[in-house]
Amino acid sequence: MKHSYIPHGVIPAVILPFNEDLSIDEKNFRRHLLDVTGVKGVSAITINAHSTEVASCTFDEQRRVLEVAVDAVGAKTPLVHGVYAEGSLEAARIAAMATKGGASALLVFPPGPFTLGQHPGMVIDHFKRIADASGLPLIVFQYPLAGGQGYPLSTLHKLIEAVPSIRAIKDWCSNPVLHERHIRELQSLNPVVNVLTTHSAWLFSSLVLGPNGLLSGSGSVIADLQSQLFTAVNNNDLVKARELNDRIFPMSQVFYADPWVDMHNRMKEALVLLGKLPRAVVRPPLMKISDAEINKIKHALIQARLLDSSGKPL
Repeated sequence: MKHSYIPHGVIPAVILPFNEDLSIDEKNFRRHLLDVTGVKGVSAITINAHSTEVASCTFDEQRRVLEVAVDAVGAKTPLVHGVYAEGSLEAARIAAMATKGGASALLVFPPGPFTLGQHPGMVIDHFKRIADASGLPLIVFQYPLAGGQGYPLSTLHKLIEAVPSIRAIKDWCSNPVLHERHIRELQSLNPVVNVLTTHSAWLFSSLVLGPNGLLSGSGSVIADLQSQLFTAVNNNDLVKARELNDRIFPMSQVFYADPWVDMHNRMKEALVLLGKLPRAVVRPPLMKISDAEINKIKHALIQARLLDSSGKPL
């Protein structure tokens, strides 16, 4: 069953709550998982990725995050598990753990050394090691090309041909022209390789181009709005889509402001304002954002009609 899952549709990347002592808050993580997976139209969720501060989680903590997610929602909702590692051997170890633990697909982050350069052989070998450790469908996390970790389209084609278990890309190329080429070319392959947009700062514009899904950290807060927008665009209901985008826009402006490193920090604060989390603790090197920025998030939630004018959840 898990091996037949093809990543598609609306896939929120959930956040990971922490206690004041920086330990994982399992109770509120379960609550968050149930809240997000209860949204109509959600096809899967992503764990152990940027939104769960995976860079600050040990291997054992990632395994525990998976265990909690499987226990809480895994019986009804496919789990996309991040593979975040600097080297290919550790990436394969994470892939094997996630497969054994009950994940339905793997989201493969580009290794850090690629910031210094890459060639197709390196990329293919990295993914083959992961595929050899897991029979699960793979999602290629496509970064912007400028940083060195994004894969040129020619490399993507070679990679997909060499590693048949690649069934989707999470597209963060940050280039609308290239994004459209990804959609047109990869979704025309046989078998299809779905494009899951993560251009959450311009989601409406991206969805109009026709990706077969979206994978977004802001789905931890606005999964319902994203699901409705995805449906409206696919139904060619432009009026409804514009109305939804008008509600989403204020949130995208505060979540994806500079510096981007605080995007999921801001989402935690939004969940606190919505009464869905008791605290917005993040692990170092992240730091709590200012009261002024929290007030901007509150104002955006009011504009999105998620809080009333007094700041109470609607």
